[in-house]
Amino acid sequence: MNETVLHAIRTRRVTRAMTDAPVERDQLKTILDSARYAPHAGNRRLHRYVAITNPALLRAVRMVSPGMLQRPTAAVVVCVDWERVNSYDFPPGNAGPYIDIGMATATMLLAAHSIGLAAGPVTSFSRTAVATILNLPTGVRPELIICLGHAAATQPPAMRRRGGPTWEDLIQWERG
Repeated sequence: MNETVLHAIRTRRVTRAMTDAPVERDQLKTILDSARYAPHAGNRRLHRYVAITNPALLRAVRMVSPGMLQRPTAAVVVCVDWERVNSYDFPPGNAGPYIDIGMATATMLLAAHSIGLAAGPVTSFSRTAVATILNLPTGVRPELIICLGHAAATQPPAMRRRGGPTWEDLIQWERG
């Protein structure tokens, strides 16, 4: 058993408050490189990644992203190249590209954690506005933003749901 990996999984958190310290380019490269090790549907590489470190671009993206509570000093926009998806004749409604986004994002979040960076995913944003701000090619659509930075000393309290199911309530064992 690899306790190091389990420890990383158990201690990684979404960070909602970040300092203004910059993310180093090598750190950003490490995080981006980790995405290539995530599982991809048929190894087709249907995604594109846009790294942002320019403060003006980050501010513009924040303005159209109500879910971006933190003020990151870097971000990775995970996009789907829908023209490439269509070239493979994926059936309409195929979840593969979205599953791949989740796999790549989870891998990048763990990579950020492993090098001491704070991170948090954002899905609440205007896809059209972000595509325009980033001047993305036709057919490449932003689907998720990973905010990156250094964790502030104090964090807002974690959101806790009261009265919901326990972790055990969410698990069903096969019936024999």
